[in-house]
Amino acid sequence: MSKVVTSVIIKAPIDAVWAELSDLEQHVEWMADAVKLDFHSAQRHGVGTSFACYTKVGPLRTVDEMTVTGWEDLVSIEVEHRGVFEGRGEFRLESQGDDRTTVIWTEALKFPLWMAGPLGAWVARPILKGIWSKNLTRLKQRVEGTQSS
Repeated sequence: MSKVVTSVIIKAPIDAVWAELSDLEQHVEWMADAVKLDFHSAQRHGVGTSFACYTKVGPLRTVDEMTVTGWEDLVSIEVEHRGVFEGRGEFRLESQGDDRTTVIWTEALKFPLWMAGPLGAWVARPILKGIWSKNLTRLKQRVEGTQSS
């Protein structure tokens, strides 16, 4: 299991950050590795929401089946990954006063044997951390209203 943790401080109150983060359909707008989401039902938020996330990292393309397993408004969203990669992910928000919010993104993923299992996960960890850190920077820009067009 490979665990990656990254975070960012956003200059916005927690409710503004939550409004963007909890809009799962918009994640493809700030996640460079997420190409498309296909929801399995009309449900778009809360525990039980499930979707296929079409992902691209370099030449690797996968479909990650995800189910929301935890949802606490203004606090966290937890997902279970199934497919090529299995594991859990979480977005957690921490208020830093009225105008700043820390977003902490944690992913714990198991790599398949055909991708060298634990060795592949070890090699991929810094690459994934870099991608996900840039994604959080894009989220920050989006929430703060400084995203370039």
